[in-house]
Amino acid sequence: MFHPLRVAEVSPLTDDSVTLTFEVPDELRAAYRYAPGQHIAIRRRVGGAEIRRTYSLCDPVAAGAGPGPRRLRVGVRLVETGEFSTYALKELAPGDVLDVMTPAGRFVLEPRPGRFAAVVGGSGITPVLSQAATLLAREPRARFCLIRSDRTAASTMFLDEVAELKDRWPDRFQLVSALSQEEQQTGLPSGRLDTGRLEALLPALLPVAAVDGWYLCGPLGLVGAAERALRKLGVPRSRVHQEIFHVDEPPAPGPAAAIPGGGTVRATLDGRAGSWRAQAGETVLETVLRNRPDAPFACKGGVCGTCRSRLVSGEVRMDRNFALEPEETDAGYVLACQSHPLTPEVEVDFDA
Repeated sequence: MFHPLRVAEVSPLTDDSVTLTFEVPDELRAAYRYAPGQHIAIRRRVGGAEIRRTYSLCDPVAAGAGPGPRRLRVGVRLVETGEFSTYALKELAPGDVLDVMTPAGRFVLEPRPGRFAAVVGGSGITPVLSQAATLLAREPRARFCLIRSDRTAASTMFLDEVAELKDRWPDRFQLVSALSQEEQQTGLPSGRLDTGRLEALLPALLPVAAVDGWYLCGPLGLVGAAERALRKLGVPRSRVHQEIFHVDEPPAPGPAAAIPGGGTVRATLDGRAGSWRAQAGETVLETVLRNRPDAPFACKGGVCGTCRSRLVSGEVRMDRNFALEPEETDAGYVLACQSHPLTPEVEVDFDA
C-alpha cells in the first residue's frame, strides 16, 4: 500500500548518488516497520504516466518492535536515462511529497548468532549495510564479512558508514574492497570479481563451510559469479540469498504462450477475488491491473519480487525470475509481471 510521505533530506553520497530520507507520520509508523534488507517502492506521476522504482532501506533496525521508524532512508544511484534517479539527483528537494509503498522483500537477515558474509557490487551495498549494522548491534555472538566491489573509490556508496562498522566492531566485522577501474594502496588488486577470482579469494578470507548465510547483492554479472563460486566451493543452496539490482540482458526467448488471448485470469487480492478476460500477449499482472489498479508491483522486470503470487491453478510461463528462491517456485509461487498464461484458465493468489 502506498502513502504520501514528505522528503526530509536529500543528501549527496557520491558524484552520482544521494540518500533520500522520508518522514513517517506517527499514525503510519507501524505500517512502515521493516526488516534488515527490505525495500520500498516509490511512485511518481510524470505527464499522466506512472513511474515506480524500488530502493532498499539502508539504516539499521532498532531492537524491539516499538511503534515503527520515524524516518526511512534509501540510497539512489544515477542510472543512465533513468527518469526517477535523474529527478532524485537533480530536482527533488526537502519538502516534496512522494508516494511510498510499505516495506517488502525477502532478502532479509534477521539478527541471530553465527557467521555471515556478503558479496556486493555498487549500490548493492544498500540492503547489506542495514543487515550488517543491525546484526552487529543486536547480536554480540555474530560475525560479518563484507566483500564489496566498486568501480572507483570516488563512486563507492556509504564509504563512511561501512568504515564506522569496521571501527566500532573490529573483531566481528571484516571488510575487503575491490575496485574494478582503479588501483588502491591496500586491499585487493584492481579488476572484476569473476567466478574464478572469487573461488580462490573466499576460502582465503574466511572458513567458507562455517558461514551460516551468504548474501549476494548487486548487478547480475557479479551475483551470478558469486553464486557459481559458492556452488563450486560446496556451499548448500539453502545458505545463499541473492538480490539483483541491475539486469541489462533481455529475457531469454521461451515457448510461445498456448493462449494468445481470450483466456481467463482469476486473482485474489486483499481478500477479494475476481475473474477477467486476458488480452493477447498480456502478462498475468497486466490483466489484473486493468481491473484492479491496486495490484502490487514495482519494477516489472522480474527483479524486486513485489508482484509475487501463488499459482492456484493453471499453468504459466515466466519470462525471467531474479527474485524468487528455488523453494518458492517449487511451492508454486510466480512473478505475476513475468507470467504468461499457458492454459485457458489461470488463478493466482496475491495474498498467499
